[in-house]
Amino acid sequence: MASQASLLLLKQLKDLCKNPVDGFSAGLVDENNIFEWSVTIIGPPDTLYEGGFFNAIMSFPPNYPNSPPAVKFMSEIWHPNVYADGRVCISILHPPGDDPNGYELASERWMPVHTVESIVLSIISMLSSPNDESPANVEAAFLMQTSMTYANVVNLKLLSRTQVCCLTLVCFYHRCNLFLFLMIEHLFIHLQKEWRERRDEFKRKVSRCIRRSQEML
Repeated sequence: MASQASLLLLKQLKDLCKNPVDGFSAGLVDENNIFEWSVTIIGPPDTLYEGGFFNAIMSFPPNYPNSPPAVKFMSEIWHPNVYADGRVCISILHPPGDDPNGYELASERWMPVHTVESIVLSIISMLSSPNDESPANVEAAFLMQTSMTYANVVNLKLLSRTQVCCLTLVCFYHRCNLFLFLMIEHLFIHLQKEWRERRDEFKRKVSRCIRRSQEML
């Protein structure tokens, strides 16, 4: 029997498929596992992340929506609220209730009303407005407060990812060309072989006809 969590997530998946939301796409990592989602976020316009595509994994607990999912970027991203390993650190992903450290209000933390859509939109908002008061990436927060180096590093990261993507596409293009060349070469060899076989067969037929005609004389 399906659990409440799986039914809720299945409904959200159907809703997002039927009514996609601008700024991101979402689906299951494995169609047999409703608790693990793959999300691609488009860097919001007029931000340092504009033009980037950031992939993340969203893992839901069995007791969702009573507890929040964990969100982890699989793409490299440099941001005050993202740990070095890609884990996202924002208030709505923290367990419900009072903050033991006293930094957040209970109303800012996880609530069962949150959905995949509201979570991703909160992450997009995080990209637009980083919170440097309680950072996950201290270096990024420090640079954001003190200099323009933060913007330079973010741009460098995006440029590096773009170069890697371009290099991947170039390699794919060349692999496709090589594959196509090998296919054509294989076809040509096959046609040559077939032509030789047919030519030899034709010669044999002609020889038989000549012999028969000679025998009839």
